[in-house]
Amino acid sequence: MSTPPVPKLRTRKPTGVIPWPVILLEGEEKAGKSHTAASFTGSELTGQAYWLELGEDTADEYAKVPGADYLLIEHNGTYRDILGQIEAVHAEAKRAAAAKEKPVVLVIDSVSMLWRMLVNWTNERARRSNSGQAKLRKDPDTEVKPSMNLWNDAYERWARVMYLVRTMPGIVVLLARGKEIAAVDGNGDPIPRTKDWRVEGHKSLAYDATVWVRLRRENHPQIVGARSLNFEVPRGEPKPLPDFTIERLVFGLMGCSIHNQPRATPELTGDLAQAWMPKVQAAAAQGVEALQKLWLSVAKDQSLAREEVLVVRADIERKAADLENPKKLSDPTGDAARLRAAAAQQDADAEGSFDEVPGELAS
Repeated sequence: MSTPPVPKLRTRKPTGVIPWPVILLEGEEKAGKSHTAASFTGSELTGQAYWLELGEDTADEYAKVPGADYLLIEHNGTYRDILGQIEAVHAEAKRAAAAKEKPVVLVIDSVSMLWRMLVNWTNERARRSNSGQAKLRKDPDTEVKPSMNLWNDAYERWARVMYLVRTMPGIVVLLARGKEIAAVDGNGDPIPRTKDWRVEGHKSLAYDATVWVRLRRENHPQIVGARSLNFEVPRGEPKPLPDFTIERLVFGLMGCSIHNQPRATPELTGDLAQAWMPKVQAAAAQGVEALQKLWLSVAKDQSLAREEVLVVRADIERKAADLENPKKLSDPTGDAARLRAAAAQQDADAEGSFDEVPGELAS
């Protein structure tokens, strides 16, 4: 039995270049988060800025903020469309970086509402599940707790967005809602005369950010935490910044430079078959013939292992089968169809009975 060849080691010297940051800008209501982000979008040190508005309503008006210069991203409110638009910005940022242009800027206002959307989606899925429907039939006001697999689905959607954010070859500003709350102990009971702070979003949000900034109405802006060699923020001792601007933070305090483009972060994939799935989906939209051509071309990709070729071809075959034998939306002889027909007949009979009511009563 032959021994497989040992992979060749690939290494390089580190460049020392400071990567473009992901900035978490959170704080109280009316503390100036959107205003601060808008004023940064027209910086002479950055390229095209894009503003993704999620559940907020300030983006059109805040174009009048002095220094603001951004394009407002349009979407239909669905997760799929929102993710697609972020992917489009990611692709544009990669193009700009490869062309040695100034960094693209993406503002998401707000990630709190993105997570709220996923929480609502998870709760709704729990309520419409078989077990959830059974509980609601007994008590329409009962609490239906989502199972762990539903929460995992929500986190997976959140993680897909955050992966694009972390690997964006540009500057990302994440706006989030933060507020002071009563501190609680391990049992969930309030701790007297003790306050805590909560940022609305998934609990991993702070990990995804390079630098975490808090805005409050009655205090100077503070850096809560940062991943930087140019300055440090002691744990539990936020760093106050009386003259804070995002431009000063990025190009001054953090030391980023438009003359030293950071290297693009390679995408992490479980296997190489995963990268082919969007191609299969695109081919399916064109028809069976396009899928047939793709099926033949898969084996020509020498980077794919045999198992990965089989995975891609199996997905192509499923898509082709669905196109050739589409599933019927409903069975006209099924129980559900008969129930709908019976209900329609009852409605028709009811309308006929009203026609027979004497005129003085009908009027």
